[in-house]
Amino acid sequence: MTTRTRGYVTVTWPEANARRLARQHLSGPAPGLSPAEAVGAMLGAHAQVLSAAELSVGLRGAGLRGAGLCGAGLTRTDVRTALWADDAARRSLVKTFGPRGTVHLLPAPELPLWTGALSAVPTGPNPFSKDARMTPAQVEEVVAAIGQALTGAELTVDELSDEVVARTGPWAGDLVMPGFQEMWPRWRQVLHLAGHRGVLAYAPNRGRRATYTNPGCTPLRSAEAQAALVERYLYAYGPATPAHFARWLAAPKRWAEGLFAALAGSGAIEEVAFEDPGPAWVVAGDTDFPADPVRGVRLLPYFDAFAIASQPRERLFPGRAYERALGGGQAGNYPVLLVDGTVAGVWHQRRSGRRIAVTVEPLGPLESFPAGRLRELEEEVERVGTIMEGRAELTVGAVSVGPHA
Repeated sequence: MTTRTRGYVTVTWPEANARRLARQHLSGPAPGLSPAEAVGAMLGAHAQVLSAAELSVGLRGAGLRGAGLCGAGLTRTDVRTALWADDAARRSLVKTFGPRGTVHLLPAPELPLWTGALSAVPTGPNPFSKDARMTPAQVEEVVAAIGQALTGAELTVDELSDEVVARTGPWAGDLVMPGFQEMWPRWRQVLHLAGHRGVLAYAPNRGRRATYTNPGCTPLRSAEAQAALVERYLYAYGPATPAHFARWLAAPKRWAEGLFAALAGSGAIEEVAFEDPGPAWVVAGDTDFPADPVRGVRLLPYFDAFAIASQPRERLFPGRAYERALGGGQAGNYPVLLVDGTVAGVWHQRRSGRRIAVTVEPLGPLESFPAGRLRELEEEVERVGTIMEGRAELTVGAVSVGPHA
């Protein structure tokens, strides 16, 4: 139970962690939760690897089948239907560039909020060499060209490149941007910005090639959108500091501090005492935290939103977990095993047809992993198989592959 100290609510790490897990629907799957509701609760599902996003979503809810519920839970088909349904009215998810400029699934109705907020986040120093950079005027010209080319169309990146160069000039096509073992045209450096501006999103693949379209999104006013995003972040992951928020967005810390200060001044957020240096914040009035400790075994995939956004990170990844399950302090490099809400191991899956070989490596000795926990783990692995529409088989042992494998 939360307490008050010197006028502030005092929140312990177990209380904060338990509430975050519950609001992420990771304390137990939520019957009737749609893919869009699950994605909204976690503030976007990282989708650079779409199968990881499908698993993140599936772990949080019970699936919908027509007018009835399927007790087996959400599957990857539910996610793909929400994303790519032939009937546009059934598409409740959008794949586009989200927090940190990385590919995410976002709820379609929330796209104006996300684009309004992300398009106004200040950028850091230009990471490109001087001869590769674009002027502010060129950036605007390319973003406009992308929006025009994708309106009513679904184009591969090469087709889009031809359209952008035709609308701007040969300079946009100069091969000056380092890519994956090749050089990309200059205009590609603002691809994610076009997503943040609401003029670019992913369309269904054409064979194995990704395509893009213009979702026709009108962003919310930046001040309104950014205030709403802070409140949603604090609801899902609070208590949190401006530094936590800035890290989650890959935004300047000083900018985040100013944003929090303005919201605190307006009474939208309030300060609490938390287990992290400096003040932490929650949505005003949102100071109820569960007293019961977290129980259970969970498997989270690469870059699951809970592992990325929960801070302070050393409390979620204690002891050996900080070295084994993180990459230079960065979360998401390994799928993680949660035991009672804390990272207690890593895992890996390898698919061959319908067979999914799941290897789980607990951080402690196997004999310290009791039989009851092993049964819970077996059930969780079975659930992974159901979500991914395969047959999962568990091996408890060392994970020999490296990050992102």
